[in-house]
Amino acid sequence: MKNIFITGAGAGIGLATARLFAEKGWFVGAADRNLESLQALQKELGNTRCSIHAMDVTDVASVQIALADFTENTGGNLDILHNNAGILKVGAFEKLPLAEHQQLIEINVIGLLNVLHSAFPYLRETPNAQVINMSSASALFGIPDFVSYSGSKHAVRAITEALNIEWEQHDIMVSDLMPPFVNTGMVQASQAESRIITRLGAKLTAEKVAEEVWKLAQKPRLHHPISSSLRIAWALVRLAPTSATRGVLKRLWKE
Repeated sequence: MKNIFITGAGAGIGLATARLFAEKGWFVGAADRNLESLQALQKELGNTRCSIHAMDVTDVASVQIALADFTENTGGNLDILHNNAGILKVGAFEKLPLAEHQQLIEINVIGLLNVLHSAFPYLRETPNAQVINMSSASALFGIPDFVSYSGSKHAVRAITEALNIEWEQHDIMVSDLMPPFVNTGMVQASQAESRIITRLGAKLTAEKVAEEVWKLAQKPRLHHPISSSLRIAWALVRLAPTSATRGVLKRLWKE
């Protein structure tokens, strides 16, 4: 039985992905800080399809324990690591407390590094292993009101690109997904703080993103922008002058 280990599996995209892969016959390792949500998920999916792991990506010891416990169920193998855990903080840079900026980077970037580094021994021992990181449309260009979040997703993109090259020798495919705004509780809670969210909307569902995780698992590639409009934007951002992209974002952001 194929297996996948998902961080941030207690809600939103992670939860939808856990459900989908279990439905497809995979064994799911669901990791999250919210043990109550994990217990509800395991009750829903059953012990034969799901193991749960109370884990904080910023706590290396908890990450290592969770991965060791999970791989006891899989014979030491880790077919797919889905790095989904992350938080969002929206607002004018100087108005958000510095501690909130730091917490976001700690979870979205340092937490990602913690999981990747701890998971490597299991991935290396698994034929055709994959890593699917959750990046964002915010990794295309710096987004006003999303300074720390956008910066964190640029970091995810760079880490993905570098490890895609480094880990190829170990038969590990590293890729990322780049969704636009997803209609999850995290985005809904931030909607009032951003004109860009209001103007562009959060029409993409967690279930749709989970389907894209499944597609990427079947046909891996380095970057996977979600939605046709984002794929066009991805191409244009790489080809258009920086001033043009900046001008579009400035118009979306201003009153």
